[in-house]
Amino acid sequence: MSSSYGGTSAFDRLRARLDGRSRACEECGFVDEEGAWEAVTTGATVEYHRECPSCGTERVRRYRL
Repeated sequence: MSSSYGGTSAFDRLRARLDGRSRACEECGFVDEEGAWEAVTTGATVEYHRECPSCGTERVRRYRL
């Protein structure tokens, strides 16, 4: 199965998909061109976090495995 999002694992592909979305902060509108999503997993869930460098608002996307 091919994907338009690059990456070697499902986690890499999901991160690439999130990075392809709007980089504008939902709170202040700042556009972060260099920020990336960071992943943390508990084994049952995967959480992707991203913090706005301008206002500090944290965006979280959580997925159950």
